[in-house]
Amino acid sequence: MRRPWRRCPGSPWTPWLQTCSGIPVTARHRPFTARCGPVSCCTCQPCGSTTSSSPTAALLAKVPGTCLLTVRVLQANGLPSKDLVTSSDCYVTLDLPTASSHTLQTRTVKNSRNPVWNQSFHFRIHRLLKNVVELKVFDQDLITKDDPVLSVLFDVGTLRAGESRRQSFSLSTQEDGHLEVEFRLQSLTDREEQLISNGILVARELFCLHVQLKKTGEPVGSESRIQLVVAGSCEGPQDASVGASSFCFHYPACWEQNLSVHLQDDPQEQLKVPLRTLPSSELVRLVFPTSQEPLMRLELKKEEGPKELAVRLGCGLCPEEQAFLSRRKQVVAAALKKVLQLDQDLQDDEIPVIAVMATGGGIRAMTSLYGQLAGLRELGLLDCISYITGASGSTWALANLYEDPEWSQKDLTGPTELLKTQVTKSKLGALAPSQLWRYRQELAERARLGHPTCFTNLWALINEALLHDEPHEHKLSDQREALSRGQNPLPIYCALNSKERGLTTFEFGEWCEFSPYEVGFPKYGAFIPSELFGSEFFMGRLVKQLPESRICFLEGIWSNLFAASLQDSLYWASEPTQFWDRWAQDQASLDKEQVPHLKIAEPPATGGRIAEFFTGLLTKRPLAQATHNFMRGLHFHKDYFHHPHFSTWKATKLDGLPNQLTPMEPHLCLLDVGYFINTSCPPLLQPTRDVDLILSLDYNLHGAFQQLQLVSRFCQEQGIPFPHISPSPEEQRQPQECHVFCDPTQPEAPTVLHFPLVNDSFQDYSAPGVPRTLEEKAAGKVNLSSSDSPYHYTKVTYSQEDVDKLLRLTHYNICNNQERLREALHQAVQRRKRRTQQHRSE
Repeated sequence: MRRPWRRCPGSPWTPWLQTCSGIPVTARHRPFTARCGPVSCCTCQPCGSTTSSSPTAALLAKVPGTCLLTVRVLQANGLPSKDLVTSSDCYVTLDLPTASSHTLQTRTVKNSRNPVWNQSFHFRIHRLLKNVVELKVFDQDLITKDDPVLSVLFDVGTLRAGESRRQSFSLSTQEDGHLEVEFRLQSLTDREEQLISNGILVARELFCLHVQLKKTGEPVGSESRIQLVVAGSCEGPQDASVGASSFCFHYPACWEQNLSVHLQDDPQEQLKVPLRTLPSSELVRLVFPTSQEPLMRLELKKEEGPKELAVRLGCGLCPEEQAFLSRRKQVVAAALKKVLQLDQDLQDDEIPVIAVMATGGGIRAMTSLYGQLAGLRELGLLDCISYITGASGSTWALANLYEDPEWSQKDLTGPTELLKTQVTKSKLGALAPSQLWRYRQELAERARLGHPTCFTNLWALINEALLHDEPHEHKLSDQREALSRGQNPLPIYCALNSKERGLTTFEFGEWCEFSPYEVGFPKYGAFIPSELFGSEFFMGRLVKQLPESRICFLEGIWSNLFAASLQDSLYWASEPTQFWDRWAQDQASLDKEQVPHLKIAEPPATGGRIAEFFTGLLTKRPLAQATHNFMRGLHFHKDYFHHPHFSTWKATKLDGLPNQLTPMEPHLCLLDVGYFINTSCPPLLQPTRDVDLILSLDYNLHGAFQQLQLVSRFCQEQGIPFPHISPSPEEQRQPQECHVFCDPTQPEAPTVLHFPLVNDSFQDYSAPGVPRTLEEKAAGKVNLSSSDSPYHYTKVTYSQEDVDKLLRLTHYNICNNQERLREALHQAVQRRKRRTQQHRSE
């Protein structure tokens, strides 16, 4: 294993944050509010509570560390020419996203292989952040796109305050060319910043600029329009007609920003207002334009943005989930006492956490999960479960069931009959003209509200029509009612975040989890209330709240096959071993790929450009999903790469390059987890959930152990405790209904009870211990072939006979392993008791 894993229900990361930042965590704690108002920047304990939770974010009031970074681009020598006849016409660009939204640029030196610029650029930075300067040398071309000559990354964190360093960046080991740059860092005492951090992400102070436009004269033309720009703001450029209108810009308080106003038909008429000079909370009036008869009056008012965050920065469980687990424990304890026939009640710290993990698989997964949950309920085991996780098709089943707040306390015959109706009905009506018109209207309304337009939203509506007769108004946050008394397990739905282009899911894939309480990324320790998913955020604050989407739009994300690239699809349709071998090789060196003192990337040669073209063709996602990114505008802590939680989940090629990670993107690109691993296991591997036993329900038709083995391999690479999955050759050849995997050498690893989708003894028994008669033999034949099965993932309609067979098979496979299930539950209780005794003795 590459790194240690800490399973701690208390406060695992606060000491690390205090030590790493050198700044004490304040004692100000506020509760996280589930529905109303902003959420707290701190995930410590709720007010009035005596139970400690995980304080993984801290308000760092007025933190010193502001510095002036001066980058002086000196000269270059021996630059190769990209032109056929003359030497290069070179200039240098500078990007530092933690200090400016602008790309700065030197002048162009014409026709020289040894250009001298000797130009200085200044940035105001904060040393608690990961400040990485990117410098690029370009060869200017008036006809075609400018050719890059050299690309350089420099970590400002390697400089000490007061230090000047002259750095020479060599062009390559084969050539003598190099770029010379001087860096200087000076401490500033005139300003401190209020920062909020969880040790991975950092939220900075925010300002809001309110702009009111009022017409004062006749427009220059009948269609005169103006444009307002605050560079680096959340809103971007705003266009308006000359007349009454109002705007609000949210922008970083630490940056030297201007409000730029200009007439679109006369760009020379421009007004620039330095926002730093505007007094806070006071109205300032200006006229525009100033060189002719004024057309309008601008009323400006600058205000401080919200101090607290709407994004929870913390790697632990939210208070709502902790409260749910406390309620659920009582249900689980009573169920275990009955099932295991215990003489005494279990104490709170003796109650194991048991979870159901369901894979994807379209209609097959949805139908199979119904059958297996019915089997668990019949055995009295459903009340022993604390979590149910789903991916792709299995999320459809969970979304249906959780519309009823008491679903697990009832017989599942009613929901199952409704499932049969939907699975066996003709699906042609989903594309009827009346339905297409309804889709168009709803998509237009979503666009009007401010949701990004993407094909996934259309797929979501079509998918809803395939699974239901009428649109359902149910929302994810509505499922909280099903958890209010701990009467049902907590559902968690999984998706994978990737890049819109350039990288496959094997090169960039981040786990994203959805629960009725929160949506978030464990990797970054960033979460929002589920009802705010899809709303617009900036620097951790909510800037535009949109109505919560109906759950069908989330189902479209969880089963989003259309955001895949050609290379992802190649993996989906082929043997994944070759992809995973390459992924494992990449992981072996990932720890070394943090941002070094400097990093040089050379542009590709002609052959490389051709390879880049085909790589782009293979990795582009033409139907990419798009959702407003709630992490947008957050920056990285200087030590984020070594944070224990980030270290566990870093698994992409870009993890060492903070300027290219998800918080820098305006939108998320979410898709089906099956394009990486067909599993919903990762949420159960969070140390704060402390899961003892996982019931693995696998609905893959090809390879009974393949996806579970990939999970095990992923965990091994990431240093996550998980049993080694090594079935015997006989089990591989003829898998049984249930397999137990545990690892005594890893006491923190959960036990896995694996149920692959197989037809083993069901073909000979109609019920556990009841042999089939000759007339019943046909009912035991279930075609689970990966090639011609009626349950192939492309099949959206089943016959009545096929759906009945699949429901009976999956129900039987659970019930026929009653003793194994009880033994696994018994072992989970014993394990928890041993750990409790060990902790008490310590």
